[in-house]
Amino acid sequence: MTTISISNSKITAQFKTLGAELFSLKDTNNKEFIWEGNPKHWGKHSPILFPIVGSLKNNSFEYEEASYSLPRHGFARELTFEVIDKKEDSVLFSLQSNEETLKKYPFSFELQLSYTLIGSSLHLGYKVINTSNTVLPFSIGGHPAFALPKAFEKYSLQFDTSNSLTYHLLEEGLISNQTKTIEIPNQQLNLEYPLFENDALVFKNIPSKSVTILEENQPILKVDYTDFPDLGVWTPVNAPFICIEPWFGYSDTPNNSGKIIEKEGIQLVEPNSFFQSNYTITLL
Repeated sequence: MTTISISNSKITAQFKTLGAELFSLKDTNNKEFIWEGNPKHWGKHSPILFPIVGSLKNNSFEYEEASYSLPRHGFARELTFEVIDKKEDSVLFSLQSNEETLKKYPFSFELQLSYTLIGSSLHLGYKVINTSNTVLPFSIGGHPAFALPKAFEKYSLQFDTSNSLTYHLLEEGLISNQTKTIEIPNQQLNLEYPLFENDALVFKNIPSKSVTILEENQPILKVDYTDFPDLGVWTPVNAPFICIEPWFGYSDTPNNSGKIIEKEGIQLVEPNSFFQSNYTITLL
C-alpha cells in the first residue's frame, strides 16, 4: 500500500492507495481533522462506499435470475486504486472492474475518485463510468470520520435549513419504515451518544445541503453536499469522532424485492455514459 500527499498554502491531505482513502487532513497549525482509525472504535478513516451503500437484504441481490453476494458498503474500500494523475494540490484515483469484482457484481465499470485542494477546502469528486453494454446499477457515498478531541457533548451539528429533521430507523442494518423526528432549535443538533444507540441516523432526501461541526459553539469544519440526496450521520457509542456521510442510496428495506435494478435509491447509468458528483470539506 502506498500513501499519497497533496498540499497547498492552507491545508495538507493524505491518502492510501488502498480504497483511495483520505486518512489525514491538516491545517497550517498541523491540527488533524480526520479520525485516526484506531480499531478499538473503528479502523477506517474515510472509506468510499461502492457499489452499494449500507446493507443488502440477506447480503445478496438478484440480477438476470442469478444471485450475487456483497458485503456491507460494497468492495471498493478494500481494493487498491491506481493513481492516474497527480499534481501538488490534486490527485486522481481509478478502480476498474476485474475478474474478482465481476464474481460479486456482474457489471463492467471504472470508478474515479478525485481530490482537489482549493483554499481551505478539499473537493471530493466521484465519477462512475459504465464500460459495459448494459445499464449499470449502483449506489455510492462518502464516509468521512471527523476527529472530536474534546468531550463529545461539546460538539454540535449546524444544518443549513429546517428546525426539525426526520430520519429512518435501522433494523438489523436495513432501513425500516419507522421514522423519528428530532427538533433542532436554531438548526443545531447537540451531539449525545444516545442518539446513536441504534446505529446511524439515516436521512432520505434531506432538505439540508450542508452540515457544520461546532466545537463549543464555534464552527470548525463544514461539509457541503449539494449534489447528494441522502445523508448518514454516525458514530459508535463512546467513540471520539463523528461521520457525516453524503450518499446516493442506502440500505435495503425489509420489503425489498432483492432485484438490484428495483432497489430503492439505486442509480442507473446507461452504457457508454457516466455519473458524476462531488462534495466539499472546508476547514473553518
